[in-house]
Amino acid sequence: MSSNHTHHRKKIAVLLLLLCLCMAGLAGRLVYLMIFRSEYYSRMAEELHQRERSIKAARGRILDARGVVIADNRTVCTVSVIYNQVTDREQVIRTLCEELSMDEATVRKKVEKRSSREIIRTNVDKEVGDRIRGYHLDGVKVDEDYKRYYPYGSLASKVLGFTGADNQGIIGLEVAYESYLKGTDGTILTMTDAAGVEIENAFEERIEPAAGRDLYLSLDVNIQQYAEQAARETMERKGAKQVSVIIMDPKNGEILAMASVPGFDLNDPFTLVQEAPAGAGAKEKQELLNQMWRNPVINDTYEPGSTFKIITAAAGLEAGAVHLEDTFSCPGFRIVEDRKIRCHKVGGHGAETFLQGAMNSCNPVFIDVGQRLGVDRYYQYFEQFGLKEKTGIDLPGEAGTIMHRKEDMGLVELATVSFGQSFQITPIQLITTAASIINGGNRVTPHFAVKTVSADGSDVRRFSYPVKEHIVSEETSQTMRYILEQVVAAGSGSKGQVEGYRVGGKTATSEKLPRSLKKYISSFLGFAPADDPQVIALITIDEPQGVYYGGTIAAPVIADIFGNILPYLGIEETVEESAVWFDIGS
Repeated sequence: MSSNHTHHRKKIAVLLLLLCLCMAGLAGRLVYLMIFRSEYYSRMAEELHQRERSIKAARGRILDARGVVIADNRTVCTVSVIYNQVTDREQVIRTLCEELSMDEATVRKKVEKRSSREIIRTNVDKEVGDRIRGYHLDGVKVDEDYKRYYPYGSLASKVLGFTGADNQGIIGLEVAYESYLKGTDGTILTMTDAAGVEIENAFEERIEPAAGRDLYLSLDVNIQQYAEQAARETMERKGAKQVSVIIMDPKNGEILAMASVPGFDLNDPFTLVQEAPAGAGAKEKQELLNQMWRNPVINDTYEPGSTFKIITAAAGLEAGAVHLEDTFSCPGFRIVEDRKIRCHKVGGHGAETFLQGAMNSCNPVFIDVGQRLGVDRYYQYFEQFGLKEKTGIDLPGEAGTIMHRKEDMGLVELATVSFGQSFQITPIQLITTAASIINGGNRVTPHFAVKTVSADGSDVRRFSYPVKEHIVSEETSQTMRYILEQVVAAGSGSKGQVEGYRVGGKTATSEKLPRSLKKYISSFLGFAPADDPQVIALITIDEPQGVYYGGTIAAPVIADIFGNILPYLGIEETVEESAVWFDIGS
């Protein structure tokens, strides 16, 4: 009997010990959770009872050189539904279908989806959003948002670029300066009960958004309009495939205008300017959109033709391989190894000085200069002038120069390169290099952005750009300005003259590949005033119909643009006329 009692007492003691140990363990765990993990679980509990909605930040504006707004914001709304808060689903579905012009199946699927927040539609007009808000529908949220708006429609479309549905930059300056423009979104935090229903009169936390920074450009709306109008009229008149114009300050690389037509509507960038072919699929349409958005000034390369003679002349003068008075003979061709390379004048120019050869745009003269330099020295200047590197322009997608490798460059390749054939560069590379040659010899970086300013105007940040000094001497630069002035005053670029101003420039008519198609790119590069260049411009006309010579169809366009913008920029007329030192050879 006594042994049974003793046995039960032991069992009870063990059970009590185990219970005490469990209680001690639970108490210890509770102390750990309440003291050491309290912050973590409080945060989790808070998150379960909080609903978070973002407040979109206003994107920074883009303004031109005179403070004109060219990219702005319009207030729109985002309509969403919180499932647990909806009390009358049929009314919500019916109202949203009517106000948003959406089909019932789509709206119903979203409204009946069990999620913390389901977006019904973004970029809803503010008037529509206000009407929906006025119905006071439980569970329906209308939050204000921003949509990019471009007051000038298609102006500078391939430069500015545009934003997508999420208001992020897709192409152009909008994506290049995304980090400055985008701003920081804010947040609205509301408290809900266990069922996810907002607690009435509960505390609402609001973190205000920070607007993006305004971006100020060197681009001038008025000059851009002049350039686009001239390009558009030229394309229509000549039946051209495409026309591009760049206008730049040669002293610092600031771009005043960059036009490429046809453009597209920035407020409707996903609609093709030209309809897609019948039966085109999504992939083909996207390819057509990419082509429409493409900026040929920086994204595409071409054979520059005779405008590249500026580089050959500068290299020859800098190296001492040629002087203005050096004499040459042009019989209408030059034989290099086994190749007969023709001049554009079939009968030839006869005896002429280097200056006259430049005024005549004579291929044999520039072939001779290239041969005098030789492959090694020519390649050296090609690199010295920055032609092997990209310009560094502040736009995405810049293409690089396509040039022979030095070891593959023979005398024939050297000859053709000397007058601008058998290699390819971008228009922005050509105008930048020419600007650097005539501005005193300082290689500039072409750019649009000048500064960013915070939304309240308190913080101004100015951009700076690399300059490579002395790519040619001041003496060579001065001589080049003189040569190119004579080209316009009494040479092949005579149609580029502007009454009252001294203009320098160079024409080009380059044949596209394959040569058998007989398609051309006509161009003219001009600058003014010739003795102190403050503006430089380049026009390229792709596949003009009929007369296609650069001196005939491209030079007058730049002359017309200069006639408008030089007075606008406050550049005074020059009374004295440019002197011509030499007569043109026969």
